[in-house]
Amino acid sequence: MAEKILLVEDEEKLARMVEMELRYEGYEVTKAFDGRSGLEEALSGKYGLVLLDIMLPQLSGMEVLRRLRRESDMPVIMLTARDSVIDKVSGLDSGADDYITKPFAIEELLARIRAALRKRSSARAGAVLSAGPLEMDVDKHSVTVKGQGVELTKKEFDLLHHLLENKGRVLSREALLDSVWGFDFVGETNSVDVYIRFLRSKIDEAFGIKLIHTVRGVGYVIRED
Repeated sequence: MAEKILLVEDEEKLARMVEMELRYEGYEVTKAFDGRSGLEEALSGKYGLVLLDIMLPQLSGMEVLRRLRRESDMPVIMLTARDSVIDKVSGLDSGADDYITKPFAIEELLARIRAALRKRSSARAGAVLSAGPLEMDVDKHSVTVKGQGVELTKKEFDLLHHLLENKGRVLSREALLDSVWGFDFVGETNSVDVYIRFLRSKIDEAFGIKLIHTVRGVGYVIRED
């Protein structure tokens, strides 16, 4: 069955071009031209991925994303002409899975779509991940330690998820940035350090355990010591 993609874009000429290319690649495509109708469609549960512009009438793409994330962890790729670091960080921290700036090559967009869908498929394949007393239910988007729930932001969850998928394997900051923030993230690698501190505060320090380890000069790893 063809993957269904929702395209929320108010530039009709661009929307038609992207729709044509996606259909040629075998995807089913529905278009929405404003934020309000785009959010309504996205919440219908019919889609596997959303391509979301930021500058939209009625509701901005950022607001659509924030409201969508209250209900769904469906992959979202932002499409926008706004390419400042602040805009990218804001989009990713609000729950976007990836971010591509206009104008873009359709081949790059298709590659990012495939990557986001693979990531979702991988997450579903390993519904429950664990390390010591920590358990992550990917489908329910929940984390518990010693049976107690831990509240994580989407970015914290994504980072922990990637570390758990690679339990016992040391991951460099650059590799974590590419996998969790997206390969075109413009920023410092210390973004990883900041989120590692958040995770340690909520998990290791809060429960008196040691799961997240630093390998000096290399990166981070989850180990069951």
